[in-house]
Formats: sequence, structure tokens, C-alpha cells
Amino acid sequence: MRILTPPQPFDIQNNEKSVFLAGSIERGNVENWQTYITDRLAAAQWTGAILNPHRESWDSSWVQSIDNQVFKEQTLWELQAMEQADWIVYYFQPQSQAPITLLELGLHATKQKSIVCCPEGYWRKGNVDIVCEHYKLNQVLDLEAVVQEILRLN
Repeated sequence: MRILTPPQPFDIQNNEKSVFLAGSIERGNVENWQTYITDRLAAAQWTGAILNPHRESWDSSWVQSIDNQVFKEQTLWELQAMEQADWIVYYFQPQSQAPITLLELGLHATKQKSIVCCPEGYWRKGNVDIVCEHYKLNQVLDLEAVVQEILRLN
């Protein structure tokens, strides 16, 4: 299994399954669910590529502007990775608002390559549930179910 993170370029190999991890990223406020997913997949010897937008060198003081080259690079990496990934996992952690994840779900809802996990307690769960029902998106109950869905990709 390969884990690709920004700002490194991602190169998805021929016949390599790929999964983008979209979801709550609020340092110090939410669990590191990406590590849970990658650890479980590694233990299961999954052989695909994980596109994880969680940037270790992220600085929350960066201005979120199109004029900020580092911010723009990060955002473009994420957009391009989602477009190229075979599957996109969306995790809406109840302790977060995750407005960008909502945006990302809207961008890709019609592409039928989603695994959505939106537990009870997420502030816009009703909206997420309706989008999933309307577009017939794969919705699961918890992170372990996300792992099992990814394992079915091989």
C-alpha cells in the first residue's frame, strides 16, 4: 500500500486501486481517522494507493486565498486527487462541521465513486443522508465499514 500526501505529486499506477480520504480534518479537535483507515488497510495488506490530503506541514495561519501559493497548491492537489481516485471516502465526524467535505461531496455526488460515513450527531446529517439517497451513494455506518468497503476494491 502506498500513502500519498501533499505536496508530493501523486502517480497512480496502472491497475492500482486508489482511494481519496475526504473528511473532517481539524487538528486537535477531532480524531485522526485517516490513520485508523490506513493502519487497518495496512494490516489487511491492501495493495492500493491512499490519497491522504492531511498535510503534516500545514500551518493554520496560512491565508486561505487564491493568492497564497501554498494554499492554492494544497487545494489543487486535493481537487486533482479526487478527480483521479477510483473511490472517495467522505467521513463527517460528529464533533466537526467539515464544510469543505460537504463541498467535496457535492462536487462528486453524481460520479458514483463515493463511500460516505456520516454518524449520528453530525450537524448536517439529514442533508448528507438525502444527497446519498438521491444519488444512490454508498453510505456506511462507521469507519470499520469504510475499511471493509475499500478492501472489496481489490
